[in-house]
Amino acid sequence: MERISRNYGENVAHFRERLRVAENFDVVERHLSVGEDELTLFYIDGFIKDGVMLRLMQNFCSMKGLYRGEKDACRRFADSNVPYVEVERTSDAAHLTMMVMSGAAMVLGSTFGDEAIVIDARTYPARTTQEPENDRVMQGARDGFVETLIFNTALIRRRIRDPHLTMEYTTVGGESQTDVVLCYMQGRADEKLLSRLRKKLKEIAPTHITLGTESLTEALIRRRWYNPFPKVRTTERPDTAAAELLEGRVLLLCDTSPQVMILPTSIFDFMQETDDYYFPPLTGCYLRLVRHGVFFLSLIITPLWYLFILYPDYVPASLLFLLPKETTAVPILLQLYLAEMAIDGLKLASMNTPNMLAGSLSIIGGLILSDFAVEVGWLSPEVILYMAFAAIASFTQQNHELGYAFKFLRVIILTLTAIFGIWGFAVGLALVPILLATNKTLDGGHGYLYPLIPWNGKAMARLFFRLKKEK
Repeated sequence: MERISRNYGENVAHFRERLRVAENFDVVERHLSVGEDELTLFYIDGFIKDGVMLRLMQNFCSMKGLYRGEKDACRRFADSNVPYVEVERTSDAAHLTMMVMSGAAMVLGSTFGDEAIVIDARTYPARTTQEPENDRVMQGARDGFVETLIFNTALIRRRIRDPHLTMEYTTVGGESQTDVVLCYMQGRADEKLLSRLRKKLKEIAPTHITLGTESLTEALIRRRWYNPFPKVRTTERPDTAAAELLEGRVLLLCDTSPQVMILPTSIFDFMQETDDYYFPPLTGCYLRLVRHGVFFLSLIITPLWYLFILYPDYVPASLLFLLPKETTAVPILLQLYLAEMAIDGLKLASMNTPNMLAGSLSIIGGLILSDFAVEVGWLSPEVILYMAFAAIASFTQQNHELGYAFKFLRVIILTLTAIFGIWGFAVGLALVPILLATNKTLDGGHGYLYPLIPWNGKAMARLFFRLKKEK
């Protein structure tokens, strides 16, 4: 640990150079005369609470001196003359630098010796805690996490007023020094998972965490490029995060990110939505069953339809209406590939379209393009119908990464079916559980397919039905 000097002038010069005050217009060095003594404050303009610092400076300037001649002048000054809620004394130069760069104010005094004071009067630019765009509910709470860490922890504590709720703080990232909080309920969370998370947070050494939870996930869990399934479930809703904590889950909160990581994660967790619990049990169970059925049907709808086309003699008479009535110039397989890419093209276009033009884009993309594609002969009506079902089904759950995972698998199954026929279709279906079983995540002792593997009947039943959990 690098300690600051006992010489006041050397300390001021050191931090003036270390913080590069001359080059940075927003790094402020403020000198105050207190009787025959002197104070120097370093802080970043834009992070500091102006009203708080004004009152503190007025209080400092009204003093007659800085306890000259007393051994514990810094402690006396902090205890008697800094009327603020978050104040600490330290001699660690690196910690002082990090606190200033994080937004706190550092106070150096001519009588403080080798100690300095940190006043945590910082504030960050933040938006309101409005409802998340990607996780809306028809009834229930309308607040959501924001990019400021302390606001997010407060939203959770507002819902869980229990001293067992624990918030462990650490910093990650060599250059960014991003604040990360490990949140859990003491006595309910898995201690083995907590130990693994603490160990990993200490061991990882990314240069920066600029992308929030995504960067943290990449650092914590080794990626396998061939496995498209998401590694971690996230949420932007405080009510969902609080409910998961009370069920024994662990949260990772990252500053600058409005998303909270929920651990451990299984594939079935992605199929649950907040509305399932705000509705009555019967309605919530029905919506959950529909979501599971529709989403997993989107995985096989186009490969199965193409299999019917390859083997029309095996199609029952009652299902002959599924086969295309007219032939087109473009092969069916190529049509399905084109439709897959066209849907993604429309998604990308909608993301970059101003809100006032979003309605026009949906009309042009969904009506005119599809209609003319059929008339010209590029696409058949059946292709548009099945691809529209698959596209709509991908929005039945909140996680877009999972939606793209099913999309990639659907294309793989379709390709294998086109090459090897029914055996390719079977191999493609078998590939899905293999990728699910081999997906690596911070599982806390359970695999990605829990509670199916290892089998837990009661936990499995709770995924589909609203059952009372045993205490």
